[in-house]
Amino acid sequence: MKKIRKAVIPAAGLGTRVLPATKAMPKEMLTIVDKPAIQYIVEEAAASGIEDVLIITNRGKGLLEDHFDRAPELEERLAADPGKAAVLEEVRNISRLCNVWYVRQKETKGLGHAVNCARSFVGGEPFAVLYGDDVIIGEDPACAQLIRAYEKYGLGVAGVKEVSAEAIRKYSSLKVQPLEGGCMRCTDMVEKPGPGEEFSLYSILGRCILPPEIFDILDSTPPGFGGEIQLTDAMKALAREKGMIAVDFTGKRYDMGSKLGVMQANVEVALGHPEIGGAFREYLRGLAGSI
Repeated sequence: MKKIRKAVIPAAGLGTRVLPATKAMPKEMLTIVDKPAIQYIVEEAAASGIEDVLIITNRGKGLLEDHFDRAPELEERLAADPGKAAVLEEVRNISRLCNVWYVRQKETKGLGHAVNCARSFVGGEPFAVLYGDDVIIGEDPACAQLIRAYEKYGLGVAGVKEVSAEAIRKYSSLKVQPLEGGCMRCTDMVEKPGPGEEFSLYSILGRCILPPEIFDILDSTPPGFGGEIQLTDAMKALAREKGMIAVDFTGKRYDMGSKLGVMQANVEVALGHPEIGGAFREYLRGLAGSI
């Protein structure tokens, strides 16, 4: 079985749910305290053993490339100040996380179309997909949990969580049967189900491991919900034909494509931040008393 060495991060969306912040800045560059969301996602991939990451971008996303590049002028300025040694190393490490590549999705035709842009990069290997909207923070990287399931079962893997009956309308719904631990066998799924169409309240939230044959499936997948090529529709074909594994991953997922998700991520990460955690906690205690 081939090792999972490559990951794809679709990051070509327009970020309309968090306007006007994303009018001139990619939503993937929205910060969680002091790091942009995209850095958390690349760090998760690297911590999972991924060596090469392809970020799918489009026009106006040049800041993503700049962030993972070296910054000689900034580094020179930091190196001149002995008190900035730690932050200098932190800045340098961003460009050392893994090999980061880029390709443009010339037309925004959906998540499935974006992933299909990675065909040449992936080649004939299984690969990870980490959605650019979803930051997942936990001790055990979510991507690594899915990789272990792929290595055990040899099938495509979807990272899932149980959501509310209201929320399932915005996501996908999977037909699952328990296996062991947090793993389930998935034999069907539906994107954005209407009332009565859902299989369960388990939904794909931001992570999956896909075999290379997904590209041929995507080639023959017609536009689905919203007139876009949906990755869920291609995974549905895969689940029906071969079966997939659903992993109820550990870790907290933040939807960085929503204003509430951005605020939740900032507050919760700030509470544990080594520099500001204590002071921020005291601030919140005082604020709570005035609400």
